[in-house]
Amino acid sequence: MRKKEAGILIVDDDEDILFSARVWLKKFFTNVIGISVPQKILSTINEHEIDAILLDMNFRRGFEDGKEGLYWLSEIKEINPNIPVILMTAYGEVELAVEALKKGAADFILKPWNNEKLYASVNLAVDISRKNKKLSQWENLQESSQNYRLESQSPKMISVMNTLQKVAKTDANILLLGENGTGKFVMADYIHQHSERKNEPFVHIDLGSISENLFEAELFGYAKGAFTDAKNDKAGKIENADGGTVFLDEIGNLSLPLQQKLLTLIQTKKLSRIGETKERFPNVRFIFATNAELKKLVEEGNFREDLYFRINTVEVNLPPLRERKEDIPSLAAFFLNKFEKKYNKENLEIENMETLLNYAFRGNIRELEHSIEREIILSDSNKIQLKFDSTKPENETLLSLNLEEMEEKLIKNALKKYQGNISAAADALGLSRAALYRRMEKFGL
Repeated sequence: MRKKEAGILIVDDDEDILFSARVWLKKFFTNVIGISVPQKILSTINEHEIDAILLDMNFRRGFEDGKEGLYWLSEIKEINPNIPVILMTAYGEVELAVEALKKGAADFILKPWNNEKLYASVNLAVDISRKNKKLSQWENLQESSQNYRLESQSPKMISVMNTLQKVAKTDANILLLGENGTGKFVMADYIHQHSERKNEPFVHIDLGSISENLFEAELFGYAKGAFTDAKNDKAGKIENADGGTVFLDEIGNLSLPLQQKLLTLIQTKKLSRIGETKERFPNVRFIFATNAELKKLVEEGNFREDLYFRINTVEVNLPPLRERKEDIPSLAAFFLNKFEKKYNKENLEIENMETLLNYAFRGNIRELEHSIEREIILSDSNKIQLKFDSTKPENETLLSLNLEEMEEKLIKNALKKYQGNISAAADALGLSRAALYRRMEKFGL
């Protein structure tokens, strides 16, 4: 029988019990840990990925009332309610078992146990643990999904939505293109929610914020001892998304060596953790996104052509907000409602809507959202006047058409405006902190 990848923690002050339980369960599970002191339970949970716990109910000689076991059961449930706990005792009382189950125990086992019964109970607890984790991810995703809505009056955006509805039900690789702030994450989430994988994890990976030396560890995971700080086995983000969708954002930022590793993963649909040779076959659907001009990067030799053709089975261009002005009023109303609830305000109204309709919104929807939130925070009135650095029409004359010069000027202006605050400047520019640091280094700022 192939071992199930799971972490089992056994807690008992009897070394013989610990030994026999570990030897038996190691036949079926990859990581079985035994501790004899219950005070180490919480630290062990924090240091290891634990899927199920076998917990003795009595740790003091002469006391067989099970109160210690119930106490530690409550402590475990406090720190992580999703870990199933199986209680063990040599003193079987119906009342004690009922109380344990009422307090959240997954099962109640008498010593000496039947090995087959022990395995069946632990195996079921592991399955329950994994379902709990997926349910928690699903609930968090459902909660976050209520932070926006997808309605449009724009012909361009309606066309995009029609395309996404068609491809969502397939497993085709999708490449989302668009400026920063146009809603690539929201669209990726929309695709996942309308796919057959909607009840499985949706994992967002910002490739622009992962340093090159951590790429494999973050995506593929690592084995214990693979490097200095690898104290335990750890699954990577791709593996944790098994059955679901992986959204790889900022793919245009990958170096050529990392592009090769990603290409291999997409082609073979298999990976190995750092420090082990075992191959794993995660069942995931990929969605990619970037604000970069990938075709130009391919022509310049900075992006692999074979990877480009792998990731864009379906290519979708998201229009900037200035090309879908029909949606500005409804988006503004949505953000007003969102921040009314967040900041406990009522009857908010934007007075200068005409200003919004004539503004270029270089930061797109993200800039609109941040502008509304900022004014709601600072305003003493329910009448909101949005302020922008410039309200010139989008066909204004530029002093320079050189993209690098304009990029450098925008970064300097943002840093000056926010007095060197990197986070604020990055938000205003629609960049991640890591991406802004790279551009600052590029221009010597």
